[in-house]
Amino acid sequence: MNEKILEIENLTVSFSGFKAINNLNFSMDAGELRVVIGPNGAGKTTFMDVITGKTKPQEGNVRFKGRNILPYKEHEIACMGIGRKFQTPRVYLKLTPRENLELSCAAQKNVFAALFGKPSGSERRTVNGLLETIGLANKADIPAELLSHGEKQRLEIGMLVAQSPDLLLVDEPVAGLTDEETEAVGNLLLALAESHSIMVIEHDMEFVRQIARKVTVLHQGTVLCEGSMDEVQNDPRVIEVYLGSQDEADH
Repeated sequence: MNEKILEIENLTVSFSGFKAINNLNFSMDAGELRVVIGPNGAGKTTFMDVITGKTKPQEGNVRFKGRNILPYKEHEIACMGIGRKFQTPRVYLKLTPRENLELSCAAQKNVFAALFGKPSGSERRTVNGLLETIGLANKADIPAELLSHGEKQRLEIGMLVAQSPDLLLVDEPVAGLTDEETEAVGNLLLALAESHSIMVIEHDMEFVRQIARKVTVLHQGTVLCEGSMDEVQNDPRVIEVYLGSQDEADH
């Protein structure tokens, strides 16, 4: 499939004269798993903020499934089919993983209806399938506050999938995770990539190597280069950008 799910042209975002995004061009195919990397300050989070409508650019176009989404508000863009997972897990800690997922996939996005109404048969099947997919079937009915950090990350990715978005935006999903948890999140994203379009922003290079098919490198608010992990790692421009950045060198 080479239909474009996301097309961005000549995007510029300025904050008090500083160009966080500078004439950025980017496109992504439907069904693709894309990883976006770059040193701190490269514009990665602002990039996601524009796609989800949180930040409005001064210049440029953003098209989702061929439709210009810049005039729309955050919740309207979410309803169109763009789901975002932030760096910190946003789960309901007093609810169980099952209840969190039921709430996410409830037809009526109403906390009381979801908590006190009975999920439909199809919703129950969806939730059970998601619990298996995210590896939490054996912890489905304990409070989410008892889950490890990595399990909470996987639960939130499951909550995102429960909303049936066409495009999943996942921001640094393995920050603070153990090696084992990191691998589990990577396996989950690879499994979801079989049936979803996914963009992952990440710092952890070992994790990027685990999941990357195509990598986009951002630097100073624009695309520095794109390609496979090997191509990107061996690009002299990328090596130069990452040299001296101790954060990245540590990875």
